Amino acid sequence: MPPASPSNTHKPLPAAQPQNGWLRWLPGLLMLRQYQLAWLPKDIAAGLVLTTMLVPVGIAYAEASGVPGIYGLYATIVPLLAYALFGPSRILVLGPDSALAALILAVVLPLSGGDPMRAVTLASMMAVVAGLTCIIAGFLRLGFITELLSKPIRYGYMNGIALSVLISQTPKLFGFSIDSQGPLSDIRAIGAALLDGQANLYSLAVGAGTLTLILLLKRFKQLPGILIAVTLATLAVALLDLDAHGVQVLGELPQGLPSFVLPWLSGVDIASVVIGGIAIAVVAFADTSVLSRTYAARTGHQVDPNQELVGLGAANLIGGLFQGFPISSSSSRTPVAEAAGAKTQIAGVVGALGVALLLVVAPNLMQYLPTSALAAVVIAAVIGLFVITDLQRIFRVQQWEFWLSMACFVGVVTFGVIPGIGIALVLAVIEFLWDAWRPYYAILGKVDGIRGFHDIERYPEAQQIPGLLLFRWDAPLFFANAELFQQCLLQAIAQSPTAVRRVVVAAEPVTSIDVTSADMLGELEKMLEDAGIELHFAEVKGPMMDKLRRFGLLNERQERHHQPTVSAAVDAYLNDHGGDAMPDKAWHAD
Repeated sequence: MPPASPSNTHKPLPAAQPQNGWLRWLPGLLMLRQYQLAWLPKDIAAGLVLTTMLVPVGIAYAEASGVPGIYGLYATIVPLLAYALFGPSRILVLGPDSALAALILAVVLPLSGGDPMRAVTLASMMAVVAGLTCIIAGFLRLGFITELLSKPIRYGYMNGIALSVLISQTPKLFGFSIDSQGPLSDIRAIGAALLDGQANLYSLAVGAGTLTLILLLKRFKQLPGILIAVTLATLAVALLDLDAHGVQVLGELPQGLPSFVLPWLSGVDIASVVIGGIAIAVVAFADTSVLSRTYAARTGHQVDPNQELVGLGAANLIGGLFQGFPISSSSSRTPVAEAAGAKTQIAGVVGALGVALLLVVAPNLMQYLPTSALAAVVIAAVIGLFVITDLQRIFRVQQWEFWLSMACFVGVVTFGVIPGIGIALVLAVIEFLWDAWRPYYAILGKVDGIRGFHDIERYPEAQQIPGLLLFRWDAPLFFANAELFQQCLLQAIAQSPTAVRRVVVAAEPVTSIDVTSADMLGELEKMLEDAGIELHFAEVKGPMMDKLRRFGLLNERQERHHQPTVSAAVDAYLNDHGGDAMPDKAWHAD
């Protein structure tokens, strides 16, 4: 056999694994079938390293979400175990997340009435709703749905969420509390509290010191910066007796593991819980799908986005049934697992078991953990959520999308996170409809020395054939732009330098048609026929031809008015009207 050429020495793409029957929904079991014993020491080591980060982060995000800190550990243990069974990604780490904190708090705070157990139940209900939403979407193969949100819109609502979380954590950093009424009201309340002298300088010193140390240690990827900072803050409070000076601490955690509880509260605004849960599902999957694809590419494994929905949904659903709250993938803990050498989800299982062991054996280990330090952990995380640099690029290249992002940002900050997400979704739909409602169209002509037919606006020297109008429409045809299509075409006919005998619509960009636009085409054809003008089409795709037949727009006579290319349509016109048209052979297909 001859030696392989350089072009054949690339590593082959991994083959898709056969997944038959119910096992295709349990990637964890399929992974165990292929598990190599040599991976186990690395997974165990990575899981132990992961444990040191899961504890402080879980507690911090629970407090930021309006529930007691212990439930952040519950929302860490169960979802990690569930995702290990249902999730397709090899090393993705799930758990409480800063991006979801404001969404959860926006529902929990007004509906709980200050009762922490009601807050836990409400958060668990949201987790169940989010989980069911993701699972149903996964079964319906709706993994593409987050692609409907453009990048500027995602930037806008994520910046708004980040600012909302930052504002919500500021009182804890200063050692006082306020009645949250929304971001703008909270800013006024924080300002009033500071002017009133409610800030605790000891609490501020601990929180600011923790935040500074976390940010400084971020550059050292191998160091567990959060663990180091939180440990030093806890030791400072315990050794210097700072809790006696008003520094609020976590206190004793209850011993034991989460239990199965069916979350339900009567007499609450169920609509807010459901809407909040669905919004969380969208945000969580948007983040998870991007992170999952990124690490799949780095590890050389394929990830099914629909299975990712099911895995995320199962983690939320089961977590919600075991006293947890909504969770997502983590862009901070996943790199820790990867850097520690994780090979599979066994690392996540070890991390979950490590947290569980801590709750059983040493629940009081964190009783002096200051809440201002936990606020610093959340603030350090949300600082990374802000997108500034890429928005500057968007402002330079397309300002209207920048202002669209700003509208989403203002919507979240002004009206709150849940209404802001709704505003973002409405703007996404409007953005899509606007692009298709006012598409670009062109009159085509022949340019010397360039193959094909081109926009006469871009090539003023282009020549048009007398009596023939070549019209290109750069969008699908649907109800919102059907009338505009007719108006633009009739206007082009009226402005033609010669009397038009035939119109050829270059229809390659027209990928779809609905009933409204089909009826418009039928009326337009009749209108042009009465005026002595023939309506022809070129480059219509097969699926479009099928729709035209179904709508009754492609009988035997009409089918003769369809040519495979624009050049063929020009040749057909020259053959039919050659005596009156320009005889130059350069007009023929090239």
